[in-house]
Amino acid sequence: MNLTQKETELLKDLKSQEELCIEKYGKYGADACDGALKNLFSSIRSTEQSHLQTVEKILRGEEVTSPAAPSAVSQTYEGAPSSCSVTEKQNDAYLCRDALAMEKHVSSLYDVSIFEFSDPVLRDTLNHIQKEEQNHGQQLYEYLAKNNMYNA
Repeated sequence: MNLTQKETELLKDLKSQEELCIEKYGKYGADACDGALKNLFSSIRSTEQSHLQTVEKILRGEEVTSPAAPSAVSQTYEGAPSSCSVTEKQNDAYLCRDALAMEKHVSSLYDVSIFEFSDPVLRDTLNHIQKEEQNHGQQLYEYLAKNNMYNA
């Protein structure tokens, strides 16, 4: 697969963003107090690692197949009522809001990148990843809303 210079640069940017997401979700999972939020961050981090592997595969020029439609699974993380202090809950809210802002940014990068690729399989692959990023945003929003941490 031959990539244009522009496609290569966009993929490098996406790779960098996925690496940052993985790093942040790892840190946020360790820093969060609420077990449900820790699990959510861990789950999203795992998906981000898959995204990074896909982007790296494309950068190496390896063929990718059209992905299956992203699951619209909205995982809810039910657990025992949180025993976190007010300060810990405020920190969890901050981590979650920052993660939501990050997902919005990454999703928009994929949105722009999709239009710059000529290969329909690569466009589908990037679109698949973008939809998963949007699902992450939805999961984070739902956690915030459920825990009265987000004013819509």
